[in-house]
Order: sequence, then structure tokens, then C-alpha cells
Amino acid sequence: MDSSFEIIKTKEDSCQLNTYKKLPLSIERGQGVYVYDSGGKKYLDLYGGHAVALTGHCHPAVVKAVRDQVEKLIFYSNVVYSSVRADASAALIDVAPSGMDKVFFCNSGSESNETAMKIGRKFTGKKKIVAMKGGFHGRTMGSLSATGLGNYRNQFSPVIDGYVFVEFGNIKELKSSLDDDAGAVILEPIQSMAGVEVAEDEYYEKLRAICTERDVVLIFDEVQTGLGRTGSWFFGDRHAVVPDIITLAKGIGGGIPVGGVIIHEKISRTIGPGEHGSTFGGGPVASAAVLANINVIKDEGLVQNAREAGDYIKRELSSVSTVRKVKGRGLLLGIEIESEAVKLRDFLLGRGIITGTSSNKNILRLLPPLTLKSREIDMFIEALKDY
Repeated sequence: MDSSFEIIKTKEDSCQLNTYKKLPLSIERGQGVYVYDSGGKKYLDLYGGHAVALTGHCHPAVVKAVRDQVEKLIFYSNVVYSSVRADASAALIDVAPSGMDKVFFCNSGSESNETAMKIGRKFTGKKKIVAMKGGFHGRTMGSLSATGLGNYRNQFSPVIDGYVFVEFGNIKELKSSLDDDAGAVILEPIQSMAGVEVAEDEYYEKLRAICTERDVVLIFDEVQTGLGRTGSWFFGDRHAVVPDIITLAKGIGGGIPVGGVIIHEKISRTIGPGEHGSTFGGGPVASAAVLANINVIKDEGLVQNAREAGDYIKRELSSVSTVRKVKGRGLLLGIEIESEAVKLRDFLLGRGIITGTSSNKNILRLLPPLTLKSREIDMFIEALKDY
């Protein structure tokens, strides 16, 4: 282990609150699907900084857009109009599902989900929110209250009341929970941190129909699945399912912190000044990054590449003896193995490949940039065969 890493580690450990379990390396540079540590070692990044590097690390178009914007104006608040925010908003609505006509920018996925649930409660006038067992929506108190995964929620009890949890994929249990007090349903269409859990196709269609029938706001948390990762711009596109609200963050700014909430016109027209706000939400630099990022995804055909690369990984993994099955869609994949995934993750790290784990101890999680090509996939497959 290089001495520069030890200096970095000692300094960070002495000053930063101990809330993260960290890999034993310091990433200092990135380009495309690769990152480099403090000693100059190159790693194939199949984790993407936790699904953030959607268009790859330091994509030239995103870097240029951010640099150009920083030189013009770093920040001014939403009290004024902004040409770059106008363009970013229009670009996001252009790729959004039909009927969704407005976006609210904020700073993170947790903030996006807080905003969505506030909107759902106000629109329906009902307090109860139905969430999913195994779901993860963030760590601030509102989004944490909707999180049904592990001990994230329990260790901070009492949380905000009005939340109930049902089994993900169980339409019968969902239907029984939607009484006259239910205002919204929130879910990750793919439960990533729970181990990349995906429901049956018909579940999402029935979910939409029931929420429409009961006048309940349907919220898709697409913080990890949005903007092409699953092989379509948004998860529901595959099923012709349009939720009432979509929440975004992670990769939409190419690495610049930004969150977003896309809202259906039937709800957006009821929202007025003063109901929501975010000082840094939709700032010029973040907006420039969002606009550039969306253009890269379009221009380079990354939605299709995510679908094709995901299919290629699944095909290649079918010949790997240690793999039980592969879950997920596009480039959000969970590889189930017989042993503990953390041991495989560490083995791969030693081979210069970064992957992730989940709350399921047997699931290795992949969330790579959408620019991933077959040659990098082959490197991963060959390393996996040596395990």
C-alpha cells in the first residue's frame, strides 16, 4: 500500500465523522469507466461511485459545460430566471414520460423524495403513505420514514408517523393498504440496496391501475434507475406505466450533486409559489451538468448501450459456475453467488475492478457507467472465472 494513501487515510479518519465503511484506496482521478488511486493504479469501475457516473467519469462534454458555466456564473438563486436552468428543465421534460410537464430541482435523492411525498400529501389531502419493505429512499427524516430496509429506520425511532409498509411485488397486500387515508405510494421500481429485487412485469401495470382507481399518487423513486440505466429512459417506459411523480438524483448531473422531481401535469398545475424551495436547487453549474449529461446520453446512444451491455453481461455470466442467477435490468444488476459477496468484491478489487454489495450478503451489485463496452465486460468475466 503506497505511503501517500496512508497519509490521506490518517488525515481523513482524524477529521471526518466515522459514518462510512470505506474501501482501502483513495480515488484521485477518473476517465470513462476507469478510475485511478493515489498511487496511480488503474481500476475498472463497475460501481460508478454508487450509480453516479452515468456517462462515465469526467466526460469531456460535461467537464466543458461545467467549466464554461463556472467561468460565467457559479450561482444565483431561483429568485431570478436562468437560461441554463431553462434549457436543463426543457431537456429533462423532453425525455420524461408523456403527461409529465414540470421539474423541480434540488440537491439529492433524499431531498427529491421528501419533496415528492410533500406534494403527494398536499395534492390528495391525505397523510398516509404506503412504502415497500426492503425499499430505501434516503436518510433525512421524511425519506428515512419511508425506508423499509434493514436497520436504517429503526435506529432513529420514533420516525415520522403516517407510513405503512407492504411487501414489494404483492398486489393483494398493496390493495388492502390503500384505504381512504392513503395519499401516496412510493417505491423503487428496482430495489437496488435490497439486492436488486425486481417485481413481475404485471405488478407495475396493476400498481398503476389501482392507484388511479383509488386516487392515490404513485411515486417512482428512480434515483438509481432513471435516465437510461435500466435500458429505457425511465423504468416505466418498458411497461407504458407513467407514475404521477418521478424522483431523480445520483447520475443526472454527471457527478455534480443535483436532484430532481418530475411531476405530472394533473398535479403540477395545483402547485404555486412558496410551496417548495431549495436554495441551491437548479443552480447554474448543476443545470449545466444536467443539460450536458442528457445530451451525451442522447448523442452516444447510451440508453440502448445500457440495454445491450446488460444483456451481454447476463449471457456471459451464464457460463460462470459460481453464479447462481443474475437479477436486474440494463446496467443495474445483482449477481447472486453461493458465498458472501463481500469476499468476491475484495477479490475483484485486488484484480483492479471495483464492484458493490447490498443488504443481501450473497449479491454482488453492478452499477457501472452506461458507456461500458464488451471489452471491459470481458475483463470482469475473466476475473470472475478465476474466483
